[in-house]
This record gives sequence, C-alpha cells and structure tokens, in this order.
Amino acid sequence: MNNTEKEGAFKLEEKNIIEINAAPNNKPLNYKVLNEKIHEAIKNNHKKIILKDVCGQRFIGASLQGDLEIIINGLPGNDLGIFMDGPKIMVNGNCEDHAGNTMNDGTIIIHGNAGDVVGLSARGGKIYIKKDVGYRIGIHIKEYESKYPIIIIGGTAKDFLGEYMAGGLILVLGLKFCLDGTVIESDQPICGNLLGTGIHRGKIILRTEKDFTAKLGVGAKIFEISEAEKNEIEPFIKEFCDIFNIPYDIISKKPFKVIKPISKRPFGGNYCGQII
Repeated sequence: MNNTEKEGAFKLEEKNIIEINAAPNNKPLNYKVLNEKIHEAIKNNHKKIILKDVCGQRFIGASLQGDLEIIINGLPGNDLGIFMDGPKIMVNGNCEDHAGNTMNDGTIIIHGNAGDVVGLSARGGKIYIKKDVGYRIGIHIKEYESKYPIIIIGGTAKDFLGEYMAGGLILVLGLKFCLDGTVIESDQPICGNLLGTGIHRGKIILRTEKDFTAKLGVGAKIFEISEAEKNEIEPFIKEFCDIFNIPYDIISKKPFKVIKPISKRPFGGNYCGQII
C-alpha cells in the first residue's frame, strides 16, 4: 500500500472512476492539496472524480477543461468551478459563494442551496440550483456569439438578482422543497429588491403572479412573456425538472414575467453625458 492510499485520499478505482477523500481521518485537506489530488487524478486519465467529505475547500474544478465529471459529497467552498470550460460538477448538497465564477462552459448542478454571487461574469454554460440562492446572483453574466450562460433557480433569490447583466438567461421558479420530497409553492418572495439593476442585455424570467414593479432596479422593465420566449426556456425547464425530480406540471400553475433592459446604456447619462 502506497502513501497516498494510507492517507485515504484515493479509495476507489474502476473504469476511469476515482474517489478522493477530502477529509481523511476526519482531518480536512487544505484546498490546495485537494486540488492537486484532483489534477493528479485527471493526469492519470480518470474522467469521473467522486469527492468524499468535502468541507469548505475552495476552487474545486478551477480552470478544468474537457470531458470530466466531478461529484461532490459535502459542502464545497467559494469559487466552485471558477474559469471552468466544459466539465460537469454535481453537488449533493449546498455550496458556498461564487459558484461558476467566470465560467466559460460546462454544467454545475447543486442539489441544495447556494450562496451569494453565483455565476459572477459567467460567459457560458449552465448553473442549475435546486433550492434558494443569496445576493447578486448572475451579476454581469454575459453572452458573446454562441456563448449563452443560463442560471436556473428552483427556489427564490435575494437582492440585486441579475445586476449589470450583459446577456444570457436567469430563471427563478419560486418553489419550495419539503422534507418528504413534495414540491409546493414557496411562501417567500421570489426575489429581493433592486432586481436587474443596470441590466443592458439578456433577460430575467420569474415564475410569479405578483406585481414586483417596486423591486425593479435602474434600467430594468417588466414585459409579458412571448411565445418565442416560452419555447426558448421550455427545454431548460424540462431538463431542470428531470435532474431534480420535479413534477413538470407544477410549472404551469403560475405565469412567467420577463425583466429586460430598457436601454443598452442604462447609466449613460451619468458618465461623460456631455461628450457622448
């Protein structure tokens, strides 16, 4: 038995699958050590990595590329999937802040709640969060050519949702997930204040009957959803429901409302207004 096995870091090997213990002997690995082990596993051609007992380690999946899958059992720390370009990360539980930071491509699936600033400046890929999220979700996500970032939230969001959004899609469903597995309507507000502040491209879609005009930030406006927009989001909603085992028919019980920019330069009058 080699030293790595003694530490309990590499435990399971089968058809390119490997398990890495993030807290051998109940002692959490430093985040740098854990990420070194992930890179070592990839170097040894493992395509599926299972992380056991993750407890707040940061930067998991940072800058990874290609056809990889990481399954996280535990609580990943900040910047999960930062700069990621292609892999799939699935978290069996909650995660902390900044998941999908500047993500270029790939998929992050969170079977729980997520913290603040999810999807910061994401340029592509999909982030699916089963339950609730914190503040400033999707701040400055952007699209370019074929790149189109998507964030779907099964529960509710806090203030500054879609702040300075420059493209892509944010969709909030406003559901509540009970301990017995049933799915009902959340009794919490679907979003916080200053919704879409500074938005200048892309759209935020909320599943709600309520009037949230008073929650809008500068540059944002509410529109009725079009048939084209319904058709656009339908495959993503179906995929989301399949992943999290949500009855699809519950989605149609409330209407969708769309928040889009009123201008490509919502703050244009505040900066060099006399010379532009």
